[in-house]
Amino acid sequence: MTHRTRTAAERQAAWRNRRATAGENGERRINTWVSTGAALALARLARHHGLTQRAMLEHLLAVADDALTAELDPMSHAWDAYFTVTQ
Repeated sequence: MTHRTRTAAERQAAWRNRRATAGENGERRINTWVSTGAALALARLARHHGLTQRAMLEHLLAVADDALTAELDPMSHAWDAYFTVTQ
């Protein structure tokens, strides 16, 4: 019985597929370009707070999302419209 060695691309694809179910609620890949200023600000903030850039970005997004949802009525159209994006 011989086992075929997987290519780097196959190993990477398998790893990416596993990320969708990692942690408490899985993970999603974000692939985008940002301005140099935004990238440098993220690096500065992360270093200042002793976090990775990923952790800093997740924190900033969670704080902004929490602030916005705290002001929305869960029974309102605005609430439904805001959360429709994630469905």
